[in-house]
Amino acid sequence: MATAIPARYSPTLRRLHWLMAVLILAAYLLIEQRGLFPRGSGGRFAMMQGHFWAGIAIFLLAWWRLVARRRDGAPAVSPPLDRWSALAAKAIHVALYTFFIVMPLLGVATAWTDGKAVMLPFTDIALPALLAEDKDLAHRLEDLHGSIGEAFYWVIGLHVLAALYHHWVRRDDTLRRMR
Repeated sequence: MATAIPARYSPTLRRLHWLMAVLILAAYLLIEQRGLFPRGSGGRFAMMQGHFWAGIAIFLLAWWRLVARRRDGAPAVSPPLDRWSALAAKAIHVALYTFFIVMPLLGVATAWTDGKAVMLPFTDIALPALLAEDKDLAHRLEDLHGSIGEAFYWVIGLHVLAALYHHWVRRDDTLRRMR
C-alpha cells in the first residue's frame, strides 16, 4: 500500500519562503552589526547598503510571493486547525506580509529624507530620491522603522515557535508543507 504524500506548498512558494527567511536574517544582522564599523567608514556604508538592498529584495519577493500564493493556493493543514488556531495563523501571516511591504518602504523613505543615497549594488549609481531631505521627518521615520523592526523580532519568533509547536506537539503537517 502506498503512503500518502502530504500536500505541500508549490516549489515557488517554498523557495520564496526560505529565500525571504535568509534575507530577513541578513537584514537584521546587517543593521544590528553595523556598529562594528565606525561612522563614515566603508565597512559601515557596506553594512547599511546591504541592509537597504536586503529590504528592497524582501519587498519585491513579497509581491512575487503574494501573486504565487494567489495562483498556487495553500495546502490544507492535516489534521485541520480549530477555528481559533486558523484565525491566529491568518493574523500572523497578514502581519508578516504587511511587515514585508511596509518596512522596506519606511526604510527607503528614512534614507531619502535623511539625505542618504541608496546605491545600486557594485556601482556608483544612486536610486533617485523620491522624497526631499527633511531631518525631522527622517528621525520620526527612523524611530518608527526601528520600533516596528523590534516588534517583529517577536512576530517572527512567534511564527517560528508556532511552526515548531505544530511539528513537535500537535504533530500536524504545517512545517512539512514548507519543506
